[in-house]
Amino acid sequence: MLQDVLADSEWAKLLKPAGRRGLTPLFWQHVQLYGEVRLDVAKRLPLGGQAQTGQAPASQ
Repeated sequence: MLQDVLADSEWAKLLKPAGRRGLTPLFWQHVQLYGEVRLDVAKRLPLGGQAQTGQAPASQ
């Protein structure tokens, strides 16, 4: 639909460079450059080789 409007010479004359730059976010706002990241704050990450038991490691 936007391409049809921009193809019309009357509308193309009305659109200034700043207006064209304003259109760019419309096309890129749905893109997630790093993929979808789901964060579950109820789970712990298994860092340092610790087992995921839910208990603190035993002191030495």
